Amino acid sequence: MKLRIYTDGGSRGNPGPAASGAVIKSIDGHADGETLAHVSKWLGKDTNNQAEYTAIIIGLQRAKTLGGTEIDMVMDSELAVRQLNGIYKVKNPDIAKRFVEVHNLIQNFKKVTFRHVRREFNKEADAVVNKCIDEHVGK
Repeated sequence: MKLRIYTDGGSRGNPGPAASGAVIKSIDGHADGETLAHVSKWLGKDTNNQAEYTAIIIGLQRAKTLGGTEIDMVMDSELAVRQLNGIYKVKNPDIAKRFVEVHNLIQNFKKVTFRHVRREFNKEADAVVNKCIDEHVGK
């Protein structure tokens, strides 16, 4: 099954109260199909980049349970996309741990791609993140 996963991570302050979110959709041809899942994770105090990577991890974990085989990862973190596509090196040791976790997770799928989109094309995942943060710290 082909799935598209929109991911986002955010922190209010950097570091600050942080959460990660993912929206998983089926793929209908090249377009988004049905929304299959919204997942989020409260991180407590963390950085934006850590939250971005955690979003990728929770998205891939849920995709595995949904039976996904080919995954199109879509995110507004240009840094994460470039690191995961091998364009940039991962220098931060904490990000390196999550990078390895992502690498291990993608072994569960036939194919995984990582694409960057502008923020305005990632609003649903952003809303999942903000809802999670609001539930823990308020607006």
